Amino acid sequence: MQDNPTSPSTGSSAALPKLPKAPSGIDGLDEITEGGLPLGRPTLVCGSAGCGKTLMGIEFLVRGIQDYNEPGVLMTFEETAAELAANVTSLGFDLPGLQAEGKLRLDHVHVDRSEIEETGEYDLEGLFIRLGHAIDSIGAKRVVLDTIEALFSGFPNQGVLRSEIRRLFHWLKDKGVTTVITAERGEGTLTRQGLEEYVSDCVILLDNRVIDQITTRRLRIVKYRGSTHGTNEYPYLITEDGISVLPVTSLQLNHAVSNDIVSSGIPALDEMFGRRGFYQGSSVLITGTAGTAKTTLAATFAAEVCRTGRRCLFLAFEESPQQLVRNMHSVNIELASYVANGLLRIEAARPTLNGLERHLVTIHKIIGDYKPDAVIIDPISNLISVGNLSEVKSMLIRLIDFLKVNNITALFTSLVSGRNIQQEMTEEGVSSLVDTWISVRDLEGIGERNRGLSILKSRGMSHSNKVREFLVTDQGIQLLDVVIGPAGIVTGAGRLTQQLHEQAQTLAAQQEQERKDRELERRRRVLEATIGNLRTEFESVEEELRQINDEELARQKTLAHNKAQFAQPLPLQSEKPPRAL
Repeated sequence: MQDNPTSPSTGSSAALPKLPKAPSGIDGLDEITEGGLPLGRPTLVCGSAGCGKTLMGIEFLVRGIQDYNEPGVLMTFEETAAELAANVTSLGFDLPGLQAEGKLRLDHVHVDRSEIEETGEYDLEGLFIRLGHAIDSIGAKRVVLDTIEALFSGFPNQGVLRSEIRRLFHWLKDKGVTTVITAERGEGTLTRQGLEEYVSDCVILLDNRVIDQITTRRLRIVKYRGSTHGTNEYPYLITEDGISVLPVTSLQLNHAVSNDIVSSGIPALDEMFGRRGFYQGSSVLITGTAGTAKTTLAATFAAEVCRTGRRCLFLAFEESPQQLVRNMHSVNIELASYVANGLLRIEAARPTLNGLERHLVTIHKIIGDYKPDAVIIDPISNLISVGNLSEVKSMLIRLIDFLKVNNITALFTSLVSGRNIQQEMTEEGVSSLVDTWISVRDLEGIGERNRGLSILKSRGMSHSNKVREFLVTDQGIQLLDVVIGPAGIVTGAGRLTQQLHEQAQTLAAQQEQERKDRELERRRRVLEATIGNLRTEFESVEEELRQINDEELARQKTLAHNKAQFAQPLPLQSEKPPRAL
């Protein structure tokens, strides 16, 4: 639902100024803060030991220098500049180099409470002068103070302490620098003093917890004055590339889609889809019990992707790359050549090697480096061993959204337990999230076990509703034609028996047809002979009648002639005298 921009009660929302923000450059943090930290205001980063508070502050400075050309000042009250520089070298941060370029100032301020006389006259005026000079010398836009507890250890008087904290924050605002202040977490409060979180414009809480012997770091935006922000707890990682925050909530569903079709690698399976395959950039789930050839189906798809000249990333949680290549070779799926030419990359590791967030960030990094057209994860059900169902589902939602945004076709396999066979549901609960769901199952007959395949859903296209039996042969996967028996679809030995029965029926029908053809031919010959005899008899009778008729005509003609002769008058005879004797 969109607000009406011309609403008389609110006026034009476009005319209202938005809170200016400074992008942190930290992966994921700008997303949940909706743009970054408050520009020109202090942000408090608090947490227990080992949470990465100092690292977040340093990365905020380095990213600002490298990505946004904003010089920065790092003032530390615990570690020396040399120690900090050495600690972050492994992350690729060259603090001495940035100092030499005049873009970064490192200043270590040593504060020892035992050296401070409790006269009540100690304040931060000297710090303001020192910090102000560092800011002005390089035109700094960003400042990090690490950590504030050491700075205020010289204030035994709580009233003075509170006053100086407020003065420090106001002074930083007046300087117009975007500041990150780190603080240690207190007992029942966000900080030891319990005051910094109230005078800060933005408060970020870091937490490092251990659940089921697996360490997970969490980040939460406690408050953000003048801006909306993500309110959940977000996992974050400290990797060789710095800090990565992983938003739990999925991205907005506004990514582009493709109408291109990707083949499954099995022509008979493609024929079961209305568009002859999967949509490019869609997500495909193959579920089934153990031994139903889920990995073989996935490897067939991987080989088809590589055959067309595209890249495929295969993440295996159960088999090593060498074992996977060997096993698929036995069914005529040749993966070794694709691995050799770089079209196929197989990454294999046990899920327990890292936590869920670490796996997700590793996948993001590999995809960013390798840039595949398709990603296969076999199987996602193994992730249950490193997280509960809600955490696994959250991780997979983020992964599916990430792949969709990048138009990468995803294929997941999942093992379903015996109790879920009838329901055809996955333990991870992602079956409703994917675009295409293929179920493979055992079809048990009398004394045998067969495999069957069916399409439970395929968004955006029609699909077959039949259960197709398939075989894993030395030539790959072969889908068999549907055979209907008296009680429905038959498989295995029943299929063979039904085929033999149908062949016998066909042969019997053929023989019966041949017998009828022979009988018809015999009758035809008898009839033709009878017709010949009748024709001969008819000709004889006809000839006899013709002869009689001819004789009658001749007789009639003779009789008529004779009558004509008799009808003529006799000639007169003259009288002659008698001859003399």
